[in-house]
Amino acid sequence: MTLLSRLRTLGLPLLASLALVQGAAAQNSTELITAADPEKILEVAKGFGSATLETDAQGDPKIVGRVEGTKYGLYFYGCKGGKQCTDIQFNAAWSEVKVSLDQLNGWNSTRRYGKAFLDRDGDPVLQMSVNLDHGVSRKNLEDTFDWWAKIVPEFRHKVL
Repeated sequence: MTLLSRLRTLGLPLLASLALVQGAAAQNSTELITAADPEKILEVAKGFGSATLETDAQGDPKIVGRVEGTKYGLYFYGCKGGKQCTDIQFNAAWSEVKVSLDQLNGWNSTRRYGKAFLDRDGDPVLQMSVNLDHGVSRKNLEDTFDWWAKIVPEFRHKVL
């Protein structure tokens, strides 16, 4: 058997093996971000405004940030001893602003992202929960932050 015929015989399996190795490498390079890694979420948050990592009253991570001048909190849920969290929730609230339930119901009925309600003190609150239990790509998390960065000023201008 000549060298050329041996290469032809080996060529197809060799190419298939190389494709599998390249596919596995590409898959491994797509790192998933979960709520168990607040530092990575903080990196993304900083791309949309100022943000710092803190701890809430329960000892769970909490990010405090600003988007277009509005302060928000990003709370971590499903945590075990302040770690291994499973989901996050964006939260912005405005004190001493009077908003009617009709205005909030109008917002909620026409929006997919950002649930609005009145807190115990009658102040308007805007929240958006995100399940990160099994992880999302960085691009997906950036898109989620982008939604938040769009709805906060929209809520502020259209409802408040």
